[in-house]
Amino acid sequence: MKIRVLILGYGEMGHAMEHLLSERHDVRIWNLGTVVKGRHSTLEQETAEAQVVLFCLPVNPHREIAGRIVPNLARDSLCLTIAKGLDESGQTAAQIFDDVFGSGHHYGVLYGPMISEELRAGKHGFADAVLSETADFSTLHSLFLGTRLVCQQASDMHGRSWSVILKNVYAILFGVSDQLELGRNMRGHLMVAAIAELSGIVQSLGGKAHTPDSYAGLGDLVTTGTSEDSHHHTLGRKLALGDWSDISGEGVHTLHMVEKFHLFEWRAYPLFTLAHDIVTAPESLHDSVEEYLDQLRNRVSCAI
Repeated sequence: MKIRVLILGYGEMGHAMEHLLSERHDVRIWNLGTVVKGRHSTLEQETAEAQVVLFCLPVNPHREIAGRIVPNLARDSLCLTIAKGLDESGQTAAQIFDDVFGSGHHYGVLYGPMISEELRAGKHGFADAVLSETADFSTLHSLFLGTRLVCQQASDMHGRSWSVILKNVYAILFGVSDQLELGRNMRGHLMVAAIAELSGIVQSLGGKAHTPDSYAGLGDLVTTGTSEDSHHHTLGRKLALGDWSDISGEGVHTLHMVEKFHLFEWRAYPLFTLAHDIVTAPESLHDSVEEYLDQLRNRVSCAI
């Protein structure tokens, strides 16, 4: 089935989605106020004909763009986002879609290990697909059928949104650990501790305890935390080297938003707290890491 797809954003993921979909579907592209590829001159006209709208944009412009296109969306069209961050009010893309689309339009999220360079090189990507209407999964299946992006139907949209966003915070610590040569055993600890904390945080935000054990959580954390060329792993290495010239990225922004809006009791989570302290006071990085490890060594814990 050939689907009319409108890609919003023509950065790395926009190009990757074009690569995946253009051979089998009618793909149109809008970017930075301009129709890059389409049959019409305006976003509104392209939106009116789209069966699927793919938000390959950072989360910040989501509310503005979603509000702009909602009057033109076809009744049964499906809006999907891959954005893995918080906007300036501390909201996820899923929360923005809830607000703007409500029950009047269909929407969903695609989250998991989907490195754009690998998708464009013909390698596989993997995603959890959580949709506001489960019947739309047949459309999603048709959309990616025959491509190297494997999508599995999932639930808990907001729990998966928080998992994929917060994993960037923990990924920074993998870079720190590797630069400090704390060893592969430490990687194992970071992975287990991060998923345990994510489970607690997701539950505190109304999600399900097992949700982080997914492509959106564990899968994306493994990919981001252990990839030498990932932004957050590289940032962790730079901080451990004493290079504090550009402390930025989705994980850093998430830390700031969580603290600014008190989104959850983050000090209750030792590893999250360590990431916060490293980013906000990098000059104390070595002391912060040693204090965290000292607490581990002196803590009596029980595994179930």
